[in-house]
Amino acid sequence: MSDQKRNKTGLLFGSFNPVHTGHLIIASHFVQHTDLDEIWFVLSPQNPFKTDKKMLEDNKRMELLRLAISDNPNFHICDVEFSMEKPSYTVHTLKKLQLQHPEREFVLLIGTDNLNEFDQWKNYQEILSMVMIYVYPRRDDASSHLVSHKAIKLVDAPLIEISSTQIREEFKLGRKPRYLVPDKVFKTITDKHYY
Repeated sequence: MSDQKRNKTGLLFGSFNPVHTGHLIIASHFVQHTDLDEIWFVLSPQNPFKTDKKMLEDNKRMELLRLAISDNPNFHICDVEFSMEKPSYTVHTLKKLQLQHPEREFVLLIGTDNLNEFDQWKNYQEILSMVMIYVYPRRDDASSHLVSHKAIKLVDAPLIEISSTQIREEFKLGRKPRYLVPDKVFKTITDKHYY
């Protein structure tokens, strides 16, 4: 049993407010073009200390995420942070997941924008010693001194410039950003007036 290959699971963290096609394109690219077997969308709960009225309730963001990934067997939702102390830090989430799932090898997925400020993350050096980090391109070039770190791997993925903020604004203005979110997500947001 010990020589069995562990599932390699990519972790894509976010508030997914709402989930959009950019998230799905990046996740799909990682499954098809790297050694990852699956992607877990780690849904971050609303921080109780920040009463951001633009943040859709946890259960509604979960509903939209479930609709978005339901037809892809390689995509899963991870709500581990819902049962953790807030604010949740990535280092604590990774430790909990590694304890709960010793059969999996976790890989953290971040954009170059996050890499450039990664050394400001809580216990970032510990994270680097715990997991590999696959970095996908964002508008910012990877200018971090950590680019050459052995735990960092730059992945040539599509540059997607879609933001949840932009989508929320479109809905708020009465526009229909139909092709920026999956069809089921668009229908649910529209029918239930989520934004």
